[in-house]
Amino acid sequence: MGKIIVIEGTDCSGKETQSNLLEKKFLANGKKCIKFSFPMYDTPTGRIVGGAYLGKPELGKSYFEEGPVNVDSYVASLYYAADRKYNMDKIRKYLDEDYYVILDRYTTSSLAHQGSKILDKDERFNMYQWIDKLEYWLLKLPKPDKTIFLHVPFEYNVILTHKRDNLDEAEKNEDHLKNAEKAYIELAELYNWDKVECVKDGELRSIEDINEEIYNIVKDI
Repeated sequence: MGKIIVIEGTDCSGKETQSNLLEKKFLANGKKCIKFSFPMYDTPTGRIVGGAYLGKPELGKSYFEEGPVNVDSYVASLYYAADRKYNMDKIRKYLDEDYYVILDRYTTSSLAHQGSKILDKDERFNMYQWIDKLEYWLLKLPKPDKTIFLHVPFEYNVILTHKRDNLDEAEKNEDHLKNAEKAYIELAELYNWDKVECVKDGELRSIEDINEEIYNIVKDI
C-alpha cells in the first residue's frame, strides 16, 4: 500500500509550489509518486465548490448571497467532502500500486477553514470531530500517513495575498484568514502535524530551504 502525504498551510504559504517540488524530488530519487490538489476544480464536484460555493472568478459567481465565509460550517463541509469522495477512486488506484500520493490540501483544510468560523472552543472541537467522523469513518476516505503544515504568520499572509489576482471571497476576508491561522495552529498540535515555519528571523525562507525541510520529514515514511 502506498502512502498519503498532505501539504497543508495558511493561504499563500506555498502549498502548490512545495507539493510540486516534493513530487519532483521523489521522482528524481527513483520513487513512484503522483500529486493531486483538492478541490479538484476540473471535475464536476470541484467546479461546484469553486463556482457555486466559493465564487472563484474563473468558475462562476457564488450562489450564496451571504458569501462563503458566512455559510454554516456543516453545510460548507459537505461540499468539500463530496469532492474528495467523488474523486477518491483515482487516488486509491495509485495507493494500490504503492505510490507516494502527495495531496495539496485534504480533509485537513476543511478542519481549519470551517472550524475557524466557530469562535467557541468547545463547539469548534465538536466541529473537528464531526468532520473527522464524516470523512474518515462514514465516507471511508483514507487517512494521511503524514501531514505537513506550512505556517506563514498572518501579517505576512496579508501582504502576500494582496499580491495575488483572482482571489475568492474567503481569500479576501482578513478576519477569516486570521481565524484560519489560529485553527491551523490548534489543529497542528491536536493532530500532531509536522509544522514548518516559512518565516525565520523576520524574513520569508527560500522555497528550496523549505522544500529540503519537508523532504527530510517525509523521505523515510
